[in-house]
Amino acid sequence: MAPDLMTPGSVKPACAAIVLAAGAGTRMDSDLPKPLHPVAGRAMVLRVLDALAGIDAGPIVVVVGHGADQVRAEVGARAPQPDQVVFTTQHEQLGTGDAVRVGLSALGERPAAADVVVLPGDTPLLRTATLAQLASVRRQQGAAASLLTAHLDDPTGYGRIVRAGGMVDIVEQRDASPAQVAINEINAGMYCFDVAKLRQVLPRLRLANAAGEYYLTDAIGLLARSGQSVATVTMSDPTEALGVNDTDQLAACEAVLTSQRRSRGPSGP
Repeated sequence: MAPDLMTPGSVKPACAAIVLAAGAGTRMDSDLPKPLHPVAGRAMVLRVLDALAGIDAGPIVVVVGHGADQVRAEVGARAPQPDQVVFTTQHEQLGTGDAVRVGLSALGERPAAADVVVLPGDTPLLRTATLAQLASVRRQQGAAASLLTAHLDDPTGYGRIVRAGGMVDIVEQRDASPAQVAINEINAGMYCFDVAKLRQVLPRLRLANAAGEYYLTDAIGLLARSGQSVATVTMSDPTEALGVNDTDQLAACEAVLTSQRRSRGPSGP
């Protein structure tokens, strides 16, 4: 049974969170669930939870699927805030939009934070300060959502940020036109939503895309086209946006963390 998300008299958390950790990771060439692959000795999903711990997020819903039992066991044993973690299962891999729907169902209708941070469980370089800025910008601007973007020399594989007339949209690479593919501002896949606005827009997601999935990215365009404000936060360090879908990307993240540790010296964390 999932724990109560809030208890009488408790302090309202800064934000809730949904961590997407249901993917199979077929390109990892391993039986280990993708979120559990270690980077510098710690599972990727735990590094994401470390970043969330720094902003006092709670409750944190971890959406599991492939290797669910293993992910639950590892996170339950090693998460920095295990009492804040709630697990839920995405039984069919129908895309990020569906995974967030499953995560919101786990949050339920009980009182919780007005904000929910949504992020993938395979971005081990993400920092607490970046998440804090993401949430802060949404609140300061009164936006329906805020999202992290980055400018990459090689944006291959990422959704592109399309700006027109003050509106923001996200187009996945497989659905993009040649002109959109040339855009180097990418969606990092990390968002902060007004919970009520997210609940309103999720039922409007459709399968009209090349992958046959419910894209969470479509929620951004739907909000913008309905007159809602969408804020963007450009990451000062684009390496934080690096996700892991194969062993080469895993090695790249390992190299970044190793380099950061060397630059901090023996006294660094």
